Amino acid sequence: MQTTHTTMRGTAGVRPVGAHLRDWRQRRRMSQLDLALEASISSRHLSFVETGRARPSRDMILHLAERLAIPLRERNVLLVSAGYAAVFPERPLDDPALAVARAAVEVVLTGHEPYPAIAVDRHWHLVAANAAVAPLLTGAAPNLLEPPINVLRLSLHPEGVAPRIANLAEWRAHILARLRQQIEVSADTGLAALHEELSAYPAPSVDPRKPPPPRDAEFGSIVVPLELASEHGVLAFFSTTTVFGTPIDVTLAELAIEAFFPANAATAEILRRLTPDARG
Repeated sequence: MQTTHTTMRGTAGVRPVGAHLRDWRQRRRMSQLDLALEASISSRHLSFVETGRARPSRDMILHLAERLAIPLRERNVLLVSAGYAAVFPERPLDDPALAVARAAVEVVLTGHEPYPAIAVDRHWHLVAANAAVAPLLTGAAPNLLEPPINVLRLSLHPEGVAPRIANLAEWRAHILARLRQQIEVSADTGLAALHEELSAYPAPSVDPRKPPPPRDAEFGSIVVPLELASEHGVLAFFSTTTVFGTPIDVTLAELAIEAFFPANAATAEILRRLTPDARG
């Protein structure tokens, strides 16, 4: 890794790369010494980069970004701010180059039936869903089901699925906390705006004197479940998240699969009846 010790001239109107790196370092709660040790460079060297006294090479920027776990989209921002070309492509999901990835998503979604599973982008917009999802959206306002569907908005909106969530206060707190964590990691302004919107939705009243409802002993004691009322009874789910390993495309890096599993035997049986042709 080489760094040229010359005063950096950034592109007019573009924030200097050193300022970006300093912000990310502080966001990760690392001192200059911490990052310098992680990156195997001197803290003086890093100080010069952050203050603009040194112009980092392309490789140095990518090296520091890796140590800071900066998202690929923001790594491109760093490169451009330093006068280099972006290196991580952002292809649309229907691009032929992503055909294998699309096929993998479909295999995971279909293979998860009769249990629901969805694929979402970085702002929680629905990319794909399997056949087990649609029956769970009964009663949601049609406008919330028009593309692009935001699954968190659909979940917590008073005209969405929220009225059918039996443990809405608990689930709402879980969703907002998860969103805050994502914002902290990614510094994504779109997620921040979504968090502000969801936080403004009416919150269910909770009587602190009332004991919490009994939780299913099969799984509910170790995770926050989604408890969804249906004409067949209350369905209880827990979820897992799957992402692509070592992606070098921005679109793939921001794609996630949320797979929902039954949290009890009764839910599993109901889902098998609702999707009789699926494996399960």
